[in-house]
Amino acid sequence: MSVRVRYAPSPTGNQHIGGVRTALINYLFAKSQGGSFILRLEDTDRTRYSEEYVQNLYDTFKWLGFYWDEGPDIGGPVGPYVQSERLDLYKKYAEDLVRMGKAYYCFCDSERLEKIRQEQIAAKKDEIGYDRHCRYLPKEELERNIAEGKPYVVRLKIPLEGVTVFHDRLLGTIEWKNEDISPDPVLLKSDGFPTYHLANVIDDHLMGITHVMRAQEWIPSAPLHKIMYDAFGWEMPELCHLPMVLGQDGHKLSKRHGATAVNEFRKAGYLPQALINYIALLGCSYEDGRDIYSLDELVSLFKIERLNKSPAVFDYQKLEWFNGQYIRQTSDSDLAALVRPYLVDAGLRKAQDPDMDRLELAAMPLVKERLKFLSDAPVIMSYLYKRLELPSVETFLPKKADAKETAGFLEESKKLLSEYGLDDIPAVEEKFRSRAAEIGRKLGDLLMPLRVAITYTRVSPPLFESMKILGLKECIERIDEAIRYLRGY
Repeated sequence: MSVRVRYAPSPTGNQHIGGVRTALINYLFAKSQGGSFILRLEDTDRTRYSEEYVQNLYDTFKWLGFYWDEGPDIGGPVGPYVQSERLDLYKKYAEDLVRMGKAYYCFCDSERLEKIRQEQIAAKKDEIGYDRHCRYLPKEELERNIAEGKPYVVRLKIPLEGVTVFHDRLLGTIEWKNEDISPDPVLLKSDGFPTYHLANVIDDHLMGITHVMRAQEWIPSAPLHKIMYDAFGWEMPELCHLPMVLGQDGHKLSKRHGATAVNEFRKAGYLPQALINYIALLGCSYEDGRDIYSLDELVSLFKIERLNKSPAVFDYQKLEWFNGQYIRQTSDSDLAALVRPYLVDAGLRKAQDPDMDRLELAAMPLVKERLKFLSDAPVIMSYLYKRLELPSVETFLPKKADAKETAGFLEESKKLLSEYGLDDIPAVEEKFRSRAAEIGRKLGDLLMPLRVAITYTRVSPPLFESMKILGLKECIERIDEAIRYLRGY
């Protein structure tokens, strides 16, 4: 039997970390077994549906770098892969259940349903739900309602007694009392659209899904689905409910913990490889002593048995560490291309500028170690593109030195640079070291104000390498500007 798994999001919002993790685990399992990974759009919630969210779905996974084998945008043998294009199928199978005595027509209107709900609340009942009124309608009343064209929904007959048993690959055998299942849930709505439960079961069966891997929050729907599979006489796919992802406060990961939508991580400057690597480790182990895995390595190592039963905690600091690791593994040319959009957005350069392309390629070895996110580049590299506002005088001053003395240090630096240039950086660094000793100062007393004059900050990428990129003329002009500034203080 060939493994077939699916990711079936509802396009009612942007893709978020929890959904991507579910998709990734399905993908890793399918590929580790030589199987197929399928995308199905569950778009029956038409009030919140948006084409914008569909496009976000496609864009997200193209950026992440793993994709489905079958889906709405690429087709496949068991389409259509969009539920709103499968309405006739759902109606047919809902009617089949009615004919088999496993479901029934319900004519209760919204007013009656609300009245029941309020009465149950007033009576402080533990379970709020349908009272099964139409399950027992006399045949004559049922036929009259249909003949009159009275609107109806189709409800599933939940067994009134006993238990429903199903197996979970991760959690083992689970028993669910039928009396605890939502009483006779709606399968087909009066507008012809299915509910999640009907569409889910029919689509998984017709698409040949062999394994359903989804978050543990969906466990309560499993007994209901098992009842439906049994009613149709179909074999239920093997279930595997994945551990939840929590924030560090122990609650389900949400916006209050920080970014959760994938496009937020993308805008913040995360690399897709870092996100995939970290998400794959949430609630799953691979090999001891390793953290960094390529997507192919994750596929080759993945086993359901490596999944944990307990919830995983999303650690933003750990993800930040992963991002830094992947940034440092990126080639200088690729990294320059990755940071370029952030530099353009910051107004530091035009989208097309070969001179700036060369500057950035030269700068990448200097800034790579300092980048936690791609979005850090404009702040770290801004001094390479333009002169900035000079910082406070205090920023320039070495310990126990005033503005006048510091201006003198800059004069010393200017003389050395004018005499020796920037072609041989180790040699000019040695000249600075010798000159500092000659005037009885520490090397840092010369270099600190020089660094601030050139980069406008006390902490920057390597100083002399930065100066070489800027060119001697620009560096001398910046030094002169800083000297005038300090002497005018």
